[in-house]
Amino acid sequence: MVSTTSISGTNAGFQIGQNNGHVDAHFHCHTEQSEISANRACLQDLQTTNPGHDKDRIQTDKGGLLRDAYSWILNHADFKQWRDQQQSQLLWINGDPGKGKTMLFCGIIDELTELAKSAPNTTVISYFFCQATNVRINHATAVLRGLIFMMVDQQPSLLSYVRRQYDKSGKQVFENANVWEALLEILTGILGDPLLQTTYLIIDALDECTTGLDRLLEFIAQKSSAYPHIKWIVSSRNWPTIEEALDETSQKAKLCLELNAVSVTKAVAVFIDFRVKQLASKKQYTNEIRDAVSQHLLSNAQDTFLWVALVCEQLSKVHKRNVRKKLQEFPSGLDKLISECWAILASRMKLNSVKRS
Repeated sequence: MVSTTSISGTNAGFQIGQNNGHVDAHFHCHTEQSEISANRACLQDLQTTNPGHDKDRIQTDKGGLLRDAYSWILNHADFKQWRDQQQSQLLWINGDPGKGKTMLFCGIIDELTELAKSAPNTTVISYFFCQATNVRINHATAVLRGLIFMMVDQQPSLLSYVRRQYDKSGKQVFENANVWEALLEILTGILGDPLLQTTYLIIDALDECTTGLDRLLEFIAQKSSAYPHIKWIVSSRNWPTIEEALDETSQKAKLCLELNAVSVTKAVAVFIDFRVKQLASKKQYTNEIRDAVSQHLLSNAQDTFLWVALVCEQLSKVHKRNVRKKLQEFPSGLDKLISECWAILASRMKLNSVKRS
């Protein structure tokens, strides 16, 4: 008996044939699976760190993120202008060490992420935290790789710009002497992608980029005014070299923490209240001890989050009966406290060396 069988498929059009028996049609997706594997390998080789995990680690190390300690910046005129006006493309937040710039950025990222939920398919938020003491995240190439990784992770179609370079030489493209040039080409292509809409690029602690800072600043200055849909926000200490480099763009706003001392003072007070409550609960302080600690911190912090954090860390190791005495050992101001900590550490190292000998 002759039967007529029709077979249709995306790879074969429409076919008609005769057959004296049973027909089994098998469709394989080897090409699709191979492409998925190649994409996965590309992303793995691109990634040196996950900035999202870095953010979580930093927040944990610093004792948690307090909205009341950063919310002031959300209503600041310079921040609102950067966020809402198209002609304001770059915001540089600068301040002395310990002023809370990194936690401020963690808060800004959370707020922008919440804002982006209203347009999840058209908004991209990519960020990077530089840390001078961490070799994974203290150089310019790591910054670009981190930004690219987060953008591609949110918009997978952008991976095509990475694959154009990656398919030529594999992971060597991220390791050879020309890695900076390759990353520049990749990120420039991504920024110019016609499907890319509202995008925030956030880089914290430029001053802690110990290798390649000059070329990173040059890249930021050039690109921050080139794409109206891209908004940049960066932070650093108030270094003249950084200011000179960023002055190359005409669409830059500057927010100095020292010029917003009232807001920073209130934020530090919120942080002190939070940390003292933690200590009082953990060490079972009396009301008198709790108030003494709070008053000492408020009087000596000099608007410096890091000073408060260092002192509270030391107090957490002290029995409550010795707290008042211990408070008098902490010098006012971050520089003196850090110098004293280094002196104590050096003394301990010397003592250990003597014991070993």
